[in-house]
Amino acid sequence: MFGIVRPCSHRLGDGLKNQWMAHLCGLCLALRRDHGQFARIVTNYDGLLVSVLTEAQTVSVDEGRRQAGPCPLRGMRTASVARGEGARLAAAVSLVLASAKVRDHVEDRDGLFARKPVAAAAKKVAASWGRAGARTGSAVGFDTAVLVDAVERQAGIESLAGPGTAVAVVTEPTETATGAAFAHTAHLAGRPHNAEPLAAVGRMFGRLAHLLDAVEDRAADAAAGAWNPLTATGTGLAEARAIADDAVHRIRRTLREVDFADGKLAHLLLAHELRRSVDRAFGTGACATGHGAHAATASTPQQGGTPDGWVPTGAPGGPYAPTGSGPYASNNPYGGGQPGHPGHHPGQPVHPGGPGGPGDPGWFGGPGGGGGHEPHKPGKRGLLAGCAVAIGLCCTCKVCCADEFEGPWSRKKREGACSNCDCGCCECCEACECCECCSCCDCGL
Repeated sequence: MFGIVRPCSHRLGDGLKNQWMAHLCGLCLALRRDHGQFARIVTNYDGLLVSVLTEAQTVSVDEGRRQAGPCPLRGMRTASVARGEGARLAAAVSLVLASAKVRDHVEDRDGLFARKPVAAAAKKVAASWGRAGARTGSAVGFDTAVLVDAVERQAGIESLAGPGTAVAVVTEPTETATGAAFAHTAHLAGRPHNAEPLAAVGRMFGRLAHLLDAVEDRAADAAAGAWNPLTATGTGLAEARAIADDAVHRIRRTLREVDFADGKLAHLLLAHELRRSVDRAFGTGACATGHGAHAATASTPQQGGTPDGWVPTGAPGGPYAPTGSGPYASNNPYGGGQPGHPGHHPGQPVHPGGPGGPGDPGWFGGPGGGGGHEPHKPGKRGLLAGCAVAIGLCCTCKVCCADEFEGPWSRKKREGACSNCDCGCCECCEACECCECCSCCDCGL
C-alpha cells in the first residue's frame, strides 16, 4: 500500500473504519474484476479517496455496496465493500498513475529498472495498465487523457525548473490530474454543482501529494544524485512546510462549499488526516504544528539543523530534543533517569548498574551490575513451522492490528503495525488547552 492519507483505526472508530475498509476493498476488487489479479498491486490509499468522495455525495449508500467473500487480508472474514462507478473511477485513476510511475522509474533507471530485461518487462506492464485505465475511465465517462497529458508534461517542466522556480510550477501537472479526477466524482454522483469546489480540493491535494513525496525523498535523492523538486528549485523545508500548511487550509475551507449527502468520512480524511500526513512528513506533532513549532525549530547547522534552518525531530534545538545531562537524561514521563536527573521520580528505588542490578530480582542486569535471573527463552522455530505461523499471523491480521505478537521464526515479541500510531487514543487538542488546531470545524472529530 502507498499514499499520503493513512488513517489509524483508533482515530476512525468502528463506523468510519468499516466505511474506509469498504472503499479500500472495493478498489482492490474492482481492479481484480476488470483487470486481473496482478492489477491489485496498484491499490493505494489515496486512490480510494475518489470512491469516498463519490459515495459521500450519493443519497443512497446501500445501492453502492455488496457483500464480498472471505479474504486473507481481512482475517478470512466477509465484508460489505464499495462497488459501482466510484470504485471503477478510482481503479482507472490508480492504473494510469501507476503506469506513469513505472515508466518514470524505467526512464530514470532506478534500482532493478536499470537492468534491460526488467525495464523491458516493466514497459509492457506500464503500457497494459495505461490501456486498461483508459478503458475503465471511458466506461464511467472520464477521459484519462488529462492524466496522461499531465504525466507527459511533467518531464518537460522538471527539465526547465531551477533555482528560483516556484514549487507550484513543478506540481502543476499533478494538481491538474488530481483536480480532474476529484471533479468527475460530482458528475458520477449526480451533483454537477460540486465539480468546481472539488476540482479546487483536488488541485490542492495533488500539490500536497507531490510536495510531501519530495520532502520524504529529499535525503535519499541527494544521496543517489536523483532529481528532487525542493533541491532543484532551492526550496527550503521551512518554505515547503508553509506551502503544505496553506494547501491544507485551502482544502478545509473549500470543503465547506461541497454539497455532501454524508461527508463525515471525506471530511475526516481530507480535513484532519491530511494535517497528520503533513506532520508525519515533516516530523512534527499536530499540536506543535498548531503553535508554529516548525518555525521555532529553525537553527544553525552547528545546532543540528540543516543549512536551510530546519532541525530534524530529536536534534538539539528541536522540540523533542532530550533534556538534562548525563547518560540517563530523558524526556520519558515514566522515568528513565538517575537521582538528580530528569526522568527520575523521588521515592523510586535505584538499581545499581541499570535495571536488574543487585536487589532487583526479575530484571536483567545492566552495565556494571549483576542482575536477576534470566527467564527461560523459547527456542527459535524451524523454517516450515515459522512459515505456518507467519501465514496464521497474516490471515488473522495480527501483524497489523495486534498490540503485540510473537515473531514467527525468532519468537521475539514484536509490535503490530498500528500499535505505534500517533493518535495515542486521544484527540490532538487534549494535549494542550491553548491551541486551536481542532477548532476549525464543528464536526467533533
